[in-house]
Amino acid sequence: MVTDKVKALLSIRGKKNIELAKYLGISPQSMQNKLNRGSFSAEDLIKISDFLDCTLAFEVGGQQKIILDTSDIREK
Repeated sequence: MVTDKVKALLSIRGKKNIELAKYLGISPQSMQNKLNRGSFSAEDLIKISDFLDCTLAFEVGGQQKIILDTSDIREK
């Protein structure tokens, strides 16, 4: 489940939910709701990977990767 992976990465990086909420520009309660429901958008996941200094990628056949980063977020 995505939520478990986000929580694991937060733990590995020594970060707290509240820090991630602030980075995403949402309240700590909204962050907790996202974690409880597993309701992360693609934009959320890209921002989370940026916050945690991780790579978010699709791997194709073990050799090719399509990496998503903050440049892939549509301007509002």
